[in-house]
Amino acid sequence: MGSNARGERWWKGASKQQWRAFNSAYLGWMLDIMDLMLFAMVIKYVIVDLGMDKSSAGLVMSATLMATAAGGLVFGFLADRLGRARSMMLSIICYSVGTALCGLADTLGQLMLFRIIVGLGVGGEWSAGSALVSETWPAKHRGKVMAWVQSAFAAGYAAAAVVAALVIPVAGWRWVFAVGLLPALLAFYVRRHVKEPDIWLSQTRRLTFGETVRELFGGPYARNTWIGLAFTTAAMCGYWGLFTWIPTYLATPVAEGGPGLDLVKSTIWIVIMQVGAAAGFITFGYIADRIGRKKAFLLFFLASALVVPIFATIRSPEMLMVFGVVVAYFGTGFYSGFAPTFAELFPTTIRATAQGFVYNGGRAIAAVAPFLIGFISTRYGVTSGLVTTAAFFALAGLIVWVCLPETKGRELA
Repeated sequence: MGSNARGERWWKGASKQQWRAFNSAYLGWMLDIMDLMLFAMVIKYVIVDLGMDKSSAGLVMSATLMATAAGGLVFGFLADRLGRARSMMLSIICYSVGTALCGLADTLGQLMLFRIIVGLGVGGEWSAGSALVSETWPAKHRGKVMAWVQSAFAAGYAAAAVVAALVIPVAGWRWVFAVGLLPALLAFYVRRHVKEPDIWLSQTRRLTFGETVRELFGGPYARNTWIGLAFTTAAMCGYWGLFTWIPTYLATPVAEGGPGLDLVKSTIWIVIMQVGAAAGFITFGYIADRIGRKKAFLLFFLASALVVPIFATIRSPEMLMVFGVVVAYFGTGFYSGFAPTFAELFPTTIRATAQGFVYNGGRAIAAVAPFLIGFISTRYGVTSGLVTTAAFFALAGLIVWVCLPETKGRELA
């Protein structure tokens, strides 16, 4: 698993700069997801204290995801214009400060505003970090390297669960958000140690924002923009609709159709589930480098569409655990394919902006999913809400099958 078809291991001979780019992107992504998912871990406490219902809570998460589109576009353009490392540093500070402010919210409006700030930074970090790593590591290992970076998603999700479990019993949900300020320390490391990729430095001209937008939507890369946005949106509707509500589902009483797990058991369950997610993130990269991006996406999307309904209707704790790991494997592993695929679809002049817009634009449109699943859960139960997400995964698979070009092994332009 650790080598390519010729037996060469991806990490052999890597330079200090490549490792610094990898480490900063991994940590930035892990802490970015931790800050993003802290809200999912404290939803039931926030609902009580701020007098919200599940639909309102879903709307807050939806607003956060919508803000990532603006963050991806703005920080993506800054990454193309000012540099990948600089943009990533600024985005980390943005989502860290926004998360800390969430702990001070006293109304639904205040909470939504602070979560929008979080979303701006989260969208920007992915845009800059994915471009930084994609341009620093060679094409033959790009899928594997980005898969290991993407596995930080699972670490961040698990970290959010652990932080909530440790802090809530002692200090309450507000102090959970205070922990989210810690990632700002990473910004100082990035500023001091991470250099810009040579391919970015070698450009003789930086595009203006207007020129960048025209390239994305009116130039030869417009078709790639819309294809990427379409299947990313469908996939993320499945993911965010499912994983925003899984912590609430686990805590739902048996009489109401849930497993009825307490805080400690739910935390353990979520951490174990993220082991499956990490395996999915990592193996997707190896699979994509071996059989191609398109076939790998198809495999994971269709498998997700099949296993989610089974997971949502199981009541046995043992089988629920098994299928939870499987759902996490397929239902999150495909994220590893986004960065290398988007990097290979666009040139350096617009790469970070394109990656940021497509990825975060999809996430913003998918913001309807937490609200939709919350709406369905309120009226028909959480189980029905979770089953609905399978349709989104199936749609993503259909779009990839019909429209997505294969980019495996393509050198960056």
